[in-house]
Amino acid sequence: MLLAFDTSSAAVTVALADPVSGAIAASSTTVDALRHGELLAPAIAEVLATAGCGVKDLSRIAVGTGPGPFTGLRVGLVTARTMADVLGIEVVGVCSLDVLAKQSNLALPVAVATDARRKEIYWALYDGPAADGSRRRLEGPAVDKPADVAHVLAGLPVIGRGAVLYGEVLGAEAVDVVEYPSAEVLASGVATGTLQVTAPDPLYLRRPDVTMSGGPKSVLPK
Repeated sequence: MLLAFDTSSAAVTVALADPVSGAIAASSTTVDALRHGELLAPAIAEVLATAGCGVKDLSRIAVGTGPGPFTGLRVGLVTARTMADVLGIEVVGVCSLDVLAKQSNLALPVAVATDARRKEIYWALYDGPAADGSRRRLEGPAVDKPADVAHVLAGLPVIGRGAVLYGEVLGAEAVDVVEYPSAEVLASGVATGTLQVTAPDPLYLRRPDVTMSGGPKSVLPK
């Protein structure tokens, strides 16, 4: 079985699928931006139990590589790599923006914009869907202020949390917007080859919000 999960956004999403057909056996999604570390392992256990499978039934793992906030993204990638190493199975990564683009049912080119915090968005542009449902990434991923890339995204349907938070700036209507990546789409896309896989390495695009201290400051007069 193929286990897929993504922790690049506020959602912790997990799915189990047939590794060939991509048929979903079980899935779970919880939106909680502050508890990725607490939620992921129980969600994996729940999905396996619902499908009546054990970890020894897994043959492959797919994980979203972001871009996303440092802490949440790291939880998913470390879990995926550790499980794959212990079980001796393959682990692949997929850009989380690619997953969101594939979730759109629009027969048009689309833009994806997610929340990068610091009043910024992670974004990418995609071509219209091919016959198999795959989408080709035309530009990105990148991180910018919404106003700085509004002209790039202008005229395109915008998918993702960024369309909800900055829809007015981007000129996008937040109507029926898919906000977070789906592990079901990730799993089925990897199984059927309609999502491009990469190494399971994080797409941070910028330095972490938390940095090392520069050391104690001197209180002596200069």
